[in-house]
Amino acid sequence: MKIFIIGPAHPYRGGIAALNERLASQLIDEGHEVENISFKLQYPGFLFPGKTQFTDSPQPEKLKVRELIHSMNPFNWISTGIKLRKEKPDLVIVRFWLPFMGPSTGTICRIIKGNKKSKIISIVDNILPHENRVGDKLFTHYFSRSVHGFLAMSNSVFRDLDQFINKKPKIFSPHPVYDHYGELIDKERAKKALNLDTKYNYLLFFGFIRDYKGLDLLFEAMAHPNFNNKNVKVLVAGEYYSNEKKYLDMIERLGIAEKVVLRTDYIPEDKVNLYFCACDMVTQPYKSATQSGVTQIGYHFEKPMLVSNVGGLPEIIEHNKCGYVVEPVPSAIANALNDFYKQAREAEMIKGVKEAKAKFAWNILTRSIFKLYSLC
Repeated sequence: MKIFIIGPAHPYRGGIAALNERLASQLIDEGHEVENISFKLQYPGFLFPGKTQFTDSPQPEKLKVRELIHSMNPFNWISTGIKLRKEKPDLVIVRFWLPFMGPSTGTICRIIKGNKKSKIISIVDNILPHENRVGDKLFTHYFSRSVHGFLAMSNSVFRDLDQFINKKPKIFSPHPVYDHYGELIDKERAKKALNLDTKYNYLLFFGFIRDYKGLDLLFEAMAHPNFNNKNVKVLVAGEYYSNEKKYLDMIERLGIAEKVVLRTDYIPEDKVNLYFCACDMVTQPYKSATQSGVTQIGYHFEKPMLVSNVGGLPEIIEHNKCGYVVEPVPSAIANALNDFYKQAREAEMIKGVKEAKAKFAWNILTRSIFKLYSLC
């Protein structure tokens, strides 16, 4: 098939771009002709909370990227839609992760459909955003009417889709393992490469720091009397997308400065494996969630994971086998951390992770995409 994937791709960075690129690679390996249709402007600077939207990493091999879409220019949406409509792809896979993108991608998809040939399906990361803004539902409704079918990577999003679609087909397929972030290496070697004190154990909090991700809950758990292991530190690896001062003040107020290592710049792709391999467990104490790419990096590096009992996270981690599913409160997090270290459960949970990761293969996602294609 001739397939277009609409959404960010290299040189844009982040989990959405990473999945688009890895999905393109999988589809190419399966014999399809694939292009990533990306943005020439994704977010205007005043709407982007980080330092930069772009990566310094080289473009992945085999990847074909066209930077066509300007998210703020309706004339661009029309011209892009007309251009892609004329090229008559068999399948268009469009990502939806933020209502802000609904007007641009929704308009482009409406125009492409006019060729009466292309089928358009959306991989939906979040149909309802973590942080609500004016116009979200209007933009989401506009987008949802522009595509033929929907693929959700968590059951919570699968259920939420009912608020926006009626008779259109939808399908569930879990988020695949991110297996392109480098090799597994020895834990001590990884600690040394990151200049970490090797006499300590580390819990990893990885990814952009947003308030809904619950880093404050993890900090409170580290200070909780239920967890009193002086040999364990939290390694925070990721850029602030919320108020940095709030977290620094919290560290000081809780008296946990000696228990926290902050690496709060963007983590380049060629360093991701060091952070995951250096830790004992990946922690995701989210206050709200759908699916998470971080857990799928954790699966690749065969790490136990602690997740909150919110959204689609409990679907991904089997409690007491691959890690812990806990309520998003400091005492529950502290109790799980205490159990993990006092009962020395790392080895048995690594075994559970190895057994479970086969459920998240990339060919499962592509099979689901083509099943949805046949239903549209």
